[in-house]
Amino acid sequence: MAAAVRRRLPRGMLGAIVVTLLLALYVWAIVGRGVAMIRTGEPVVVAIGIGALILPLLVVLLIAAEFRLATRVQRMADTLAATGELPVDDLPRSPGGRVDRAAADAAFAPYRDAVEAEPESWRAWYHLAFAYDAAGDRKRARAALRKASSLY
Repeated sequence: MAAAVRRRLPRGMLGAIVVTLLLALYVWAIVGRGVAMIRTGEPVVVAIGIGALILPLLVVLLIAAEFRLATRVQRMADTLAATGELPVDDLPRSPGGRVDRAAADAAFAPYRDAVEAEPESWRAWYHLAFAYDAAGDRKRARAALRKASSLY
């Protein structure tokens, strides 16, 4: 009899879910306050109440977008792992764990060249994102991951 295969949650997912649930509780409380303010009928309090409803809505939309990106990135990683193309972090590190900047910069060029050669390849953008991350450029790494996700 074959043992049931149990799929584990990706690392960090449980923490993200717990924080999101706590945020949902907070949003619920804020929405209740916002509705109570709107019901007063006083123009200034109503305006504050509307603002109190808009902010949680924006937060929820941003969190939903981040979860969507995270699930797509995980699917891309699974696809790359299945074909043996998952990036390997083998750059030299300092005793404190920081990536050697010169080595990261040297390793970056082939990934940039791959994206320039195939700008519509999600795989190239995914690898570029991890090269940016190794080089310490988190902003560009996230932008490259978003691009990879949109092409996936």
